[in-house]
Amino acid sequence: MPKNAFDFSSLKPQLSGDLYFGKEDSSWAMRKIFSTDASVYQELPEAVIIPKTKEDLIKVVQFAAENKIGLIARAAGTSLAGQVVGSGIVIDTGAYFKKILELNTDEGWVYVEPGVIRNDLNAYLKPFGFMFGPETSTASRAMIGGMIGNNSCGLHSIVWGDTRENVISLDIILTDGSTLTVDENSLETISENALFEQIRLKILAIIDNPENQTIIKESFPDVEITRRNTGYALDQILDSRNICKLLTGSEGTLCLISAAKLKIIPLPPKEVALVNVHFMDMRKALESNLIALEHRCYASELVDDVVLEFTYDNPGLKDTRSFVEGKPKAILMVEFFADTKVELESICQNFISDLKSKNLGYTYPILYDEDTLRPWELRKAALGLLSNQKGDSQPINLIEDFAVKPEDLPDYIDQLEFILKKHNLKYSISAHAGAGELHVIPMMNLKTDYGVKLFRDLLAECAVLVKKYKGSLSGEHGDGRLRGEFIPFMMGEACFKLFKEVKVIFDPNLIFNPGKITDSPKMNTFLRVQEGDFSQKPNSVIRYEEDIKILAEKCNGSGECRKTHLSGGTMCPSFMASGLEPDSTRARANMLRHYYNEPNAINLNSTKEILDRCLSCKACQTECPAGVDVGKMKADFTQSYYDLNGVPFRAKLISNFSKLMFLSQKVHWLYNALYSWKLSRNLLNTLVGFHKDRSMPLLYSETLKNWIKKRKGIKSDKKVALFIDEFTNYNDLEIGKKLVLFLEKLNFEVICPDHFESGRTYLSKGFLKEAKKLANKNVKVLSEIVNDETPLIGIEPSAILSFRDEYLDLVDIENKDKAVNLAKNTFLFEEWFLREIEKGHISKKDFTNIPKNIKIHGHCHQKALVGSVPLKKMLNYPENYKAELIPSGCCGMAGSFGYEKEHYDLSIKVAELVLMPTIRSLEKEVLVAAPGTSCRHQIHDAYHGYRAYHPIEIMYDALV
Repeated sequence: MPKNAFDFSSLKPQLSGDLYFGKEDSSWAMRKIFSTDASVYQELPEAVIIPKTKEDLIKVVQFAAENKIGLIARAAGTSLAGQVVGSGIVIDTGAYFKKILELNTDEGWVYVEPGVIRNDLNAYLKPFGFMFGPETSTASRAMIGGMIGNNSCGLHSIVWGDTRENVISLDIILTDGSTLTVDENSLETISENALFEQIRLKILAIIDNPENQTIIKESFPDVEITRRNTGYALDQILDSRNICKLLTGSEGTLCLISAAKLKIIPLPPKEVALVNVHFMDMRKALESNLIALEHRCYASELVDDVVLEFTYDNPGLKDTRSFVEGKPKAILMVEFFADTKVELESICQNFISDLKSKNLGYTYPILYDEDTLRPWELRKAALGLLSNQKGDSQPINLIEDFAVKPEDLPDYIDQLEFILKKHNLKYSISAHAGAGELHVIPMMNLKTDYGVKLFRDLLAECAVLVKKYKGSLSGEHGDGRLRGEFIPFMMGEACFKLFKEVKVIFDPNLIFNPGKITDSPKMNTFLRVQEGDFSQKPNSVIRYEEDIKILAEKCNGSGECRKTHLSGGTMCPSFMASGLEPDSTRARANMLRHYYNEPNAINLNSTKEILDRCLSCKACQTECPAGVDVGKMKADFTQSYYDLNGVPFRAKLISNFSKLMFLSQKVHWLYNALYSWKLSRNLLNTLVGFHKDRSMPLLYSETLKNWIKKRKGIKSDKKVALFIDEFTNYNDLEIGKKLVLFLEKLNFEVICPDHFESGRTYLSKGFLKEAKKLANKNVKVLSEIVNDETPLIGIEPSAILSFRDEYLDLVDIENKDKAVNLAKNTFLFEEWFLREIEKGHISKKDFTNIPKNIKIHGHCHQKALVGSVPLKKMLNYPENYKAELIPSGCCGMAGSFGYEKEHYDLSIKVAELVLMPTIRSLEKEVLVAAPGTSCRHQIHDAYHGYRAYHPIEIMYDALV
């Protein structure tokens, strides 16, 4: 059947899930965002299926077998070797197959679907005192299906083993659509499944053949190397006779997995410590790794100076790297557990004494308990951090998955570094020293013919080195499209022939993930950066440090944006609510990359569709390790879209919020009456495209600016310039009054410059040209007034933080220096408050000592650009005030987003993840503090008019 002739329309009615094919906008977008994973590869699939039931999976397998089309089972899509990239049908098992089906703590197992996230599984198991051991650096989003496909290991594999060691049984679907469960006894037991019985007998014939046994034993890596994921694990079933060990690590090339029974283990001892040994020499670090293993550590992980360099100015890792002393060449992070703190300290000191006696390391800071998580966060963020590198040379997963014996690491790395330096390549070294697998990441430019050639040549040259040490070509990341071509060289042609036999035995129609492990294409083909015209630059209103296309390409696909609310953080609220790939930051970055490299009418509309559900929360600006700021790029794209297609009425209405409020305030009584009466409110909301159930913020008889002009403020040597944002001016007058009165009560003179609106509504709806005008005007006006002695403060985070974020990239170049100086002296209210405490201008005697409990929901922009700690410190300042952060992400309102009828349901789902359940559980006397006007409004609408307070209201009431 010729390409593109598959009759997907006949398959669609048979599925309860969703099927996308063809070139309609939604289908085109889905095919585009599923054309890549976390590797350098890209290939447009014929179709994408989001199955909802096991029956869907069976139907898809039968369809693929009949039509001879490939099936690519995909979970989180964080594969680094192109395992889930291909031209067939991509099956997203991570969307709906998320159930934990059964738990048996007596027998020590849990039964799960393939879309269950590893860290979420452990959050479920923790109250029972158990955990699932294997842990990848992507464990906050990596799913069990992908971990089984790749035989994932992680930083504790030297103690808890790899995934293969922790699989008890698998529910599988074979190439004819038949289903069965296989376990350790399946190869030794006659099967009622006719196809599997044929498979069983043929596999036994392979492994029982003495000649094959010799080939397998001689071809596979050294038996002391625990990380061995090259080819099919025939070595693992020679003695175990456990078919699950063969299927684990087979990258979905032999069957589909619909569920798995996994071994669970008791939680580790409660006391934990991390010894962070600093070195000025890489070889010394690797020699020390052997000593760490002798001391029976639980993990021994390495981070080099290249990774550390990228953490210095990374706002999301500022606190995470606080344990680093000086500028070491490498840090070896060695973890120990014990039942008591005394025992733990003894273990750590014995280890350190051993190192000192051998003159290894120069400082040995020890972290305990929760503090041990910070270095692990830094280590796991390594690849994403490296993607912050400017220019076309980017970190490339290529030789990162080689594994050798730990005792061979020092010599092996010396020789590997020699090869890299010979090619004048910059590189980074990090990860699993304890397991003999260091992730060596070279920086390469794959946009040049030379780079593409070097990409292959370097792997070929380094493979020779690994084979010299009888190492493994893949330790944990798998073969995929990257290393499949080199399996015959590493394992020998005779062994590779056995792999091909295994593939055909299971999959005679070659439908399961074709082109992986066997029949792999050339590893330097189908590279995603090879498409498009790189000389063509988009017209951007925002002034970027690099071309916007390069910024979009910095998304390496590692999927940090795919974590759930159980892992904390804010990125990405829409994905957390839906769990669907199109709602992830990664999908949006991918579509922007596609659009800027191949702009056309289809991609324009497809890109807009994918960007539509972005809340512009800014979390990706700091939580994405690569700093891929999709919110900013979305605004830029939207401006371009308006330029090409005109401006929608509702977008124009929302962006002109200040003008509408100015006019409405003149007849505030009529405005309030219309929006207070449910029938008229519903009608007006419907007319403009808002959801009928949304209430609207009401107006006052005067504005804050007018109230200030009418009164006489105090004079003082202590001055502060107040930015009166458009929301406080019109809708939150009473909060603004309390702000002014609060400042004056503390003897500060309040200066109210005659400034312009912030432009936040224009920014949020993509009217960057209008926002640019306002930015230039405000910078000119305020730079004449604001300085270190008279700082600018504001109480609406989204408005005041514009001066420290978007304004810097929007203002004309002649105003850039003024904007930078203005940004340095612009503060959120709580930042200014803490600053004045340090100066001695505010003291505890100004405030009550009556106890009060407060829960804080921070604003997204505040969390991304400043963090919530200053707000928490301020609200804890009055004696006996106890303020705690709600571990919530975005509230879901996001300006006008939650008002818009098509986004209302998603908005509420976001709020219901953490924020609203927490608020409903509070005692009546507990106050909820929320600095964002949208956040307070979301809480009001989602909980029967519940009132959350602006922090300034709470602080004002605390004055004595």
